[in-house]
Amino acid sequence: MKNVEYKAELRDPDLARVICAGLQAAPIGLLEQTDTYYDLADDPTARLKLRQSPGERDEFIFYRRPDDLLAKVSHFELLSTVAAKVRFDPDKLPIRVVVRKRRDLYMLGSVRIHLDVVEHLGHFFELEAMVTPSQGIEQCRTRVDDLRARFAPALGEPMASSYSDLLEAHPDVRESRRES
Repeated sequence: MKNVEYKAELRDPDLARVICAGLQAAPIGLLEQTDTYYDLADDPTARLKLRQSPGERDEFIFYRRPDDLLAKVSHFELLSTVAAKVRFDPDKLPIRVVVRKRRDLYMLGSVRIHLDVVEHLGHFFELEAMVTPSQGIEQCRTRVDDLRARFAPALGEPMASSYSDLLEAHPDVRESRRES
């Protein structure tokens, strides 16, 4: 599967919610998510994470995407625990980092709008447009770029890397890894 993603700092979460309402984006809910990232030493361009959220089934997500400031194409697979065990055996993989976040999720057509609060990092904004046979990559890029422009008053700097990379570089996280 593929989607087109964009991520930025979120400087004004309240304004972002007002923009969501003005666009008539459907509020889906507030999600508490814990993403455990595993070290895939044999493939540094790939990421494997276990997503856990209360009331939801655990899900592994394997993905590749460039670290780019602009809207980028992500290739991903959703894997059951059994499928991840067969393919990766995560019990034997070292854990890179654990990302804890609270996600306010909205939907606008086929675009997911995330207003995230990431532990140790702060507020972030994400757009994800699913690529489908009826909505190609360029259509998704156009939609994401249009929404990015609409949310611009609430946003800070665009983000190229994942929360896991940002968290690994965070001084508090580096210190706690040295102590354990």
